[in-house]
Amino acid sequence: MGYLSSKEAESLRKRADEYLQTYEFHMSNRIYALAMFDLEQALQLHVKASLLEGGIAYPRTHSIRRLLEILADVRKDEALKNIVKEYAVELRLLEEAYISSRYAVTDFREDEVLRVKKAFDEVLKHV
Repeated sequence: MGYLSSKEAESLRKRADEYLQTYEFHMSNRIYALAMFDLEQALQLHVKASLLEGGIAYPRTHSIRRLLEILADVRKDEALKNIVKEYAVELRLLEEAYISSRYAVTDFREDEVLRVKKAFDEVLKHV
């Protein structure tokens, strides 16, 4: 990995961690739609950083599932492929959070966000 890719990956991971901090803030203030968006951004940035670290320029997509599939294919990581399948519904909710935060009003309940957070934690172990 080149110097610029390394620096960009580091920056993406730092920003992802910042989104996790805002997730905590939004959850503690019961702002669930933005908490869900924070999780989406954090995971998206971690996956893109992992792709860069693997020497892969990430595509211009915001689809978490697509990015994870690319990462799993590049790594030949069957465990990650299985995790993506196992948490397909939760990952779809994250993608909805990205779109709805910009274009539509979608409310999320606390239990939905907590369910997605559990999936986020499991997926992140493989990213």
